[in-house]
Amino acid sequence: MAHILFVLTGADHWTLADGTKHPTGFWAEEFVAPYAAFTGAGHTVTVATPGGVLPPVDQGSLAAEANGGAERAAEIAEVLAGAEVLRQPIPLAEVRLADYDAVFYPGGHGPMEDLAVDPVSGALLVDALASGKPLGVVCHAPAALLATADADGKSPFAGYRVAAFSNAEETQAGFAEKAKWLLADRLAALGVDYREGEPWAPHIEVDRTLYTGQNPASSAPLAARMLDAL
Repeated sequence: MAHILFVLTGADHWTLADGTKHPTGFWAEEFVAPYAAFTGAGHTVTVATPGGVLPPVDQGSLAAEANGGAERAAEIAEVLAGAEVLRQPIPLAEVRLADYDAVFYPGGHGPMEDLAVDPVSGALLVDALASGKPLGVVCHAPAALLATADADGKSPFAGYRVAAFSNAEETQAGFAEKAKWLLADRLAALGVDYREGEPWAPHIEVDRTLYTGQNPASSAPLAARMLDAL
């Protein structure tokens, strides 16, 4: 069976344009749905974070209204409680890509704070893309692609079709006017072929070995597509 590396944010806040630190972390569904899919299929998951810190969950992502009701929220909380890998992260700098068959980046606003500027994560993404192993990135996690740019601003992800959290969704979430920058705009400037679907509806893009999803609802179908490649 496959060994899959999950790279999660270590940031518990997102710094807004006015300097306010908005509490955040990783979005629960974007970890839970792929984690349940991969482990349910018999695969092994290891979690890595910058510095090996415990990955913080965005408390807003645990609310019933964020999960379509109390029943699903309870299911997500149960998976998180049972996922010991979240409490045993390894430092991102110690990751050996050769030890894994695939790499997956859950989102949440946290990656906008740390992974977007993390050179270790950026190098891992570049190596993962070059390796031909399945690479999944969902929602705000494509912010990590920004750290793949070289000194001239060029990225090996340029030209790849990429789905990510849209400006429309950021506006509807109430953060577009508060953010220092918008993810979709920065990705387009990086040179990726940014694609988006209807707000909040599942939308994924598969381009060669790169699997990307637009929003939390995209995490389960994204994992399903990755499973087909494992």
